[in-house]
Amino acid sequence: MKAVTNKSAQAKANRMGVGSWVVIIVLLLFLLAAAVPIYRSWRLGNGAGLPLSAYIAMALGIVFSLGVGFGLMALLFYSSRKGYDEPPVLMDESERAESANPSTENAEQLRGHHESQ
Repeated sequence: MKAVTNKSAQAKANRMGVGSWVVIIVLLLFLLAAAVPIYRSWRLGNGAGLPLSAYIAMALGIVFSLGVGFGLMALLFYSSRKGYDEPPVLMDESERAESANPSTENAEQLRGHHESQ
C-alpha cells in the first residue's frame, strides 16, 4: 500500500495548482502585450532602410553586451572556484594580529582553520 501512497503523492506534486495557472496566464498576457506593438511597428516601418552607421552601431552594441555578459560569467565562476563567495569568518583580536603578520607556522594554522570551516 505504501507504493500506492508514494505514487499518488508524486502525481499530486506533479499537478499544477490554480496559482501556477494564474502565473502562466499573466506571463502570456505580458508576452502578448509586448508582441502587439512590436508587430505593429514592424508593419509600419516596412520598406524603411537604415544607414550603414546604424548597422555598425547595432553590431558594436551586440558585441559589447556579449563581452560584458561573458566577462561577468567568467568572474562568477572564478570567484566561486577560488572561494571568494564563502561567508566571512569572525576573528578574535589574537587571530587578527596573527593574520596581519603571519609567520610560516601561523599561515599554515590559519589556512587549516579556514579549510576546516
